[in-house]
Amino acid sequence: MVDIVSPFKNVKRYVAQAAVKTDNNMKFTVSSSALMNLLQATGKVISNKNTLPILDYFLFELNDGVLKITASDLETTLVGSLAIPNIEQEGIIAIPAKRVLDTLREFPEQPLTIEANDSTWEVTITWKSGKLIIPGTSGLSYPKPAEPDPAETSTFELEPELLLDGIEKCIFATADDEMRPVMNGIYLDIAEQSVIFVATDAHKLVKETLMVSTGIRSSFILPKKPANLLKGILPKEEETIRVEFDKKNVVFSLAKYRLVCRLIEGTYPNYNAVIPTSNPNKVTIDRAEFMNSIKRVAVSSNPSTNLIKLDIANNLLRLTAQDIDYSVSAEESLTCGYDGDPIVIGFKSTFLTDILANLESEQIVIELADSTRAGVFKPIDPTSENSEILMLLMPMIINI
Repeated sequence: MVDIVSPFKNVKRYVAQAAVKTDNNMKFTVSSSALMNLLQATGKVISNKNTLPILDYFLFELNDGVLKITASDLETTLVGSLAIPNIEQEGIIAIPAKRVLDTLREFPEQPLTIEANDSTWEVTITWKSGKLIIPGTSGLSYPKPAEPDPAETSTFELEPELLLDGIEKCIFATADDEMRPVMNGIYLDIAEQSVIFVATDAHKLVKETLMVSTGIRSSFILPKKPANLLKGILPKEEETIRVEFDKKNVVFSLAKYRLVCRLIEGTYPNYNAVIPTSNPNKVTIDRAEFMNSIKRVAVSSNPSTNLIKLDIANNLLRLTAQDIDYSVSAEESLTCGYDGDPIVIGFKSTFLTDILANLESEQIVIELADSTRAGVFKPIDPTSENSEILMLLMPMIINI
């Protein structure tokens, strides 16, 4: 028997849904500065060359008194949250990122009323002296980030200042190498009582060990882009960071942000194998004075090599550089503490200043074996009792 009633039931249901949709316009009031801060932080995810047009938009989701703003490039997704006390109607919509950012940059602190029509996808932003109308689009097509598999997920927690320190100390040493993508991120080597941050570009290497209890044994390679995003939002973070990851994805859960990103897959090099263990020659020197001397002398180095020569003996460090093509040279001598045989070694000045700029200590020690093996740089006064850091720099061939 044919059911002649059900089609009418479906018509009534569709009409009812359409009626609800027309009346269900998202509307809320928010501080312009609070909204702008959230948009600026999440907007750094958005790529200039997105593969999907929807990725040029922010996803606005208003639910249970919380506004969530999502930005993504498919590999990395950042979700920021903001409590909204003045809500007239919840909803979801995608708003063009560049348009809303360019507009809000010009606002002083004031309340903004944002209303989104979910039948025309038109977004109206109203303030005390005017309003802006921009076209949005449905947020239902916004891509969902890939989450770690619950069956394979490992979890640990880290204080925000420790995570920030590990990222800041290492990120300058990461590579930009399409042939070896594992070198393009920060390697987290996680043991039950420590987390080791490592980065290397085959010329320089940074290894920082944080003494924290994790209760797990695992590792992953964090790409440079999400590392930089964390570097931007962690300074204002006060609560413990929860880190969940599997073999492909990692999630960082903060108080107001949730960062989901795809990990770099592959086997990271054995970083301990390249760190010299026997370095009989040790230089103790003032970090800032040494760095400033390098900058002065390096002006006269060959631009293609940036080679600077260190001649160390009898508690004296002599720096020299020259550019034969332009008949330019410079030298400067510094007093230092030195325990070892006389040694002459060359380094790339730009790499050397990078390392010195990231060692937060008045005095540093440089451990050397000979002119062909890497130099190991360590702070004498570490900033934390729960961390240990060393930086390594490969030498250059000396032709001067």
